[in-house]
Amino acid sequence: MWKLALCQIDVTFKNPDANFKRVRQAVTEAAKSGAQIAVLPEMWNTGYCLGELEMYADRNGERTKKFLSALAKEQNITIIGGSVAIKTEGKFTNIMYAFDNQGDFLSSYKKVHPFKLMDEHLYLEPGNDANLFMLDGIKTAGFICYDIRFPEWIRYHAAKGAEVIFVVAQWPDVRISQWEKLLVARAIENQAFVVAVNRVGQDPNNRFNGHSMVINPQGDILLSAGEKEENLYCTIQLDKVHEARSAISVFDDRRPELYF
Repeated sequence: MWKLALCQIDVTFKNPDANFKRVRQAVTEAAKSGAQIAVLPEMWNTGYCLGELEMYADRNGERTKKFLSALAKEQNITIIGGSVAIKTEGKFTNIMYAFDNQGDFLSSYKKVHPFKLMDEHLYLEPGNDANLFMLDGIKTAGFICYDIRFPEWIRYHAAKGAEVIFVVAQWPDVRISQWEKLLVARAIENQAFVVAVNRVGQDPNNRFNGHSMVINPQGDILLSAGEKEENLYCTIQLDKVHEARSAISVFDDRRPELYF
């Protein structure tokens, strides 16, 4: 059983200092509320100031990694660190970091699918690697926003044993109904928990309205957030994954040799 904190925060455009302060407050509150895992949204350090990342992106992710590691250890809480914009060797990346409650590194993941509608492909280098990692003995996976429109990518991780799927996002309000439907579908088809955190607030081009969610392996919505900045809490029973996969043998019945 895990108690989760979904940190549905606002992101101040082009102001990393304000955003690091906001994340510290949210994670500290989560720990005081007894959560074991805190989940942050996408690109929380800068917002989508893609044309100005030279000025605002975290160099090699060093500030973010040091900050999240120290905060996780200080508050005794695992942090699924949403994602941040970093600069490495002259290239910019949208990257997720995760640290356990001792501050030890769990995983990093560069967003595999740049979202052309928001010009990510013009500024951000896509990743090429999977994001499977162990958390308290449970195999989990993490994804970033647009990734959820690629069910084959999520299924790749679930077929390798992922039981909890973390999704972090800056998903605009104009497509929020699609966000909700896609997340439920990803939970049902992969017989896994989906834990999804979207930001609130706005930038010069978009409005973001939260609707963070937790969905169980049967597709039942355990938590559906509103549109304000807040921490949301949900407890999940991890044995429900085994129950779902035992009841309907989706993974045993796959015929991947026909799919591509």
